[in-house]
Amino acid sequence: MKTKNLLVAALATGAAIALPSAAQAQAAVPGEGFIAVSAGVHSLGLEDEVEAVVPGLDIDDSSPIFGVFAGYDFPLGQSLFAGVEANYNFGTDALDGDYGASARLGFRAPGGVKIYGRAGYQAIKVDYNEIIDDDTVNFDAFDDTESDFLAGIGVDVPVGKAFVRANLDTISFDTMRATAGVGLRF
Repeated sequence: MKTKNLLVAALATGAAIALPSAAQAQAAVPGEGFIAVSAGVHSLGLEDEVEAVVPGLDIDDSSPIFGVFAGYDFPLGQSLFAGVEANYNFGTDALDGDYGASARLGFRAPGGVKIYGRAGYQAIKVDYNEIIDDDTVNFDAFDDTESDFLAGIGVDVPVGKAFVRANLDTISFDTMRATAGVGLRF
């Protein structure tokens, strides 16, 4: 019993000594994380291609999207930063949804505004029945998931611990996606 009490006291003392060191290590990790929600519109850019194949066919190849994103930015000196980010969006029309990851590189302007470029990977799940607006055709045999290179630009504007964001992205230089969001930094 005495050995057990001695062991518990030693563990408690060790934890008490290690706790301030762990807190300092956490404070010493450079950068900041973020989590946010976003909304926007994603246009697939299919109208001209479909019109060339089937003249007169009316299609709607854009979709409102609603989603979440999270990431972490690391400082690269006084005003430069690099970061990583992941996103997931739900679509309502031409897209059932999309998801991806990207790396960011940018600079922080006076006042904390971040202006950046980004590159990564994005997968989109297309809803062909919504694009063509015809439920009589069965598109189940078609592969409805596309993925490719994402490139974009954006800006984060701080509002206390929160921020607002605007992005303009393209996937494989075929589609255009504009989003705006609001999030928290930690």
